[in-house]
Amino acid sequence: MLNHFVTTSAALLGLAALINGSIMLVAPEFWYWQVKGVAERGAYNQHFLRDIGLIYLLSGIAFVYGAIKPKHRPALWLVPSGWLLGHALFHLWEVLIGICDSASIWDDFYGVTIPALLATVLLYTSYRQQKISSLAETNPD
Repeated sequence: MLNHFVTTSAALLGLAALINGSIMLVAPEFWYWQVKGVAERGAYNQHFLRDIGLIYLLSGIAFVYGAIKPKHRPALWLVPSGWLLGHALFHLWEVLIGICDSASIWDDFYGVTIPALLATVLLYTSYRQQKISSLAETNPD
């Protein structure tokens, strides 16, 4: 049951990141104007958006591949999870120091905060599952 949740959640998170990254690469200006709160945070910068699009694309590949290959999950999910969590904390920091107003927390919730929390839970779960598997292999009863 837990493994099905992890696999499905990782695949969905990965697909969402792949779609988001692809749109950022192919149509950065469209993405900039369509995502709520983005235009209020700074001027349109095609190069910057495509750079971030590449990060999302690679993160998506890592989550999807990890969903397929359980043995490699912790290694595959460590960096994209760290990036998503750092990204969410940076958004929160912007609110705390007054760069953005508190409404930004809700603007970012589904696209920034939830993916970061989900990625962190998936990473933690993958490490736990791998540890349990390695213990079972070394201590067969």
